[in-house]
Amino acid sequence: MLLVSYSPLVSDARILKQITLFKDDFELTTCGYGPAPEGVAHHFQIPDDCVYWKRNRLWTILRLYTKAYWSSSASAWCRENVPRDHYDVTFADDIDSIGFGLWTRPKLGLHADLHEYSPREKEDVWRWRVFVKPYMQWQVRHFVARAQTCSTTASFFATEYQRNFGINPTVVVNATPFHELQPTPTPESDPIRLVHAGTCRPDRYTEIMIDAVAGLPDRYTLDLFLVKNDAAYFEKLREKCRGLPNVTLHEGAPYRELIDTLHRYDLGIHNLPPVNFNNQYALPNKFFDFVQARIGMVIGPTPEMVSRLEKYHLGRVAADFTAEALQEALAATTREEVAAWKKNAHAVARELSSENVVGLWKDAVAEIVGAH
Repeated sequence: MLLVSYSPLVSDARILKQITLFKDDFELTTCGYGPAPEGVAHHFQIPDDCVYWKRNRLWTILRLYTKAYWSSSASAWCRENVPRDHYDVTFADDIDSIGFGLWTRPKLGLHADLHEYSPREKEDVWRWRVFVKPYMQWQVRHFVARAQTCSTTASFFATEYQRNFGINPTVVVNATPFHELQPTPTPESDPIRLVHAGTCRPDRYTEIMIDAVAGLPDRYTLDLFLVKNDAAYFEKLREKCRGLPNVTLHEGAPYRELIDTLHRYDLGIHNLPPVNFNNQYALPNKFFDFVQARIGMVIGPTPEMVSRLEKYHLGRVAADFTAEALQEALAATTREEVAAWKKNAHAVARELSSENVVGLWKDAVAEIVGAH
């Protein structure tokens, strides 16, 4: 099997779960950025200077999409270095790797893990909406439609793929592997310790969470662990936090240490304004990370998160995505609730672990293999 993803594999939580799932049943070769993940038989390391999303702008504008696709230095490098007609199954992650995955001509078939809904990924940016959205739609029609099986991260995305393209992905949520932990005692006096871990990108509007907590200096502290995806935005947030006594910005924790890091806190906080379709209907791994860390959560009203939070009584939902609403939700939270949410997270940690969903990928690959 070839598993390809245009991401740093050793720090990509979804990819690492796939590697763990398949490395014992297949001679597994990986292709992506960074060093070889543990346990794989072979690895093709895409050079860091081969940026997958940089394509020939003119060809994209002129809608010469096949030329545009192979103008990506990452796809071109993969085509030059990875063998064709060699693998039984190719497992391609996210929209941009699927065209290359098909090029490898796997003997039995290809699985496309679509992650989120690529045709509306950055629809809040007009240039992306005008020039890139049609290209993304072309990739779905031209590449994804030729995959034998496919998957996505949330039910809203699956519905949209089916409605617009006639594709029926299996939903494999971004659940976190089970961790054998116990809830920590909740402090008997303030402050309550909040934590958020994630990517550092302007479209995440992290400053809203900062402003909400900054207004409650005696009640809460907030530690942010952000992967430095956007150095300029990271520095902007660092400057904002510098004058706040109860908010601290850290660089992102290594994936293998993430749950233990979160476990040191009392509550997770997450707020993702619905500026585009993917933000609006996301079911991020943070929800599952908080559960495995045995902490409660205070979140913005993202539907996929809200339904699960309310079903299992894991935290509080803000009225909207503003700093004011988030601050009101935090102000209304009691230490007794925090302790109860920790206990509830512990009770459902095994049920909501990735071990209960990754088998769907194995089923998809078994369908490909069994068809021959």
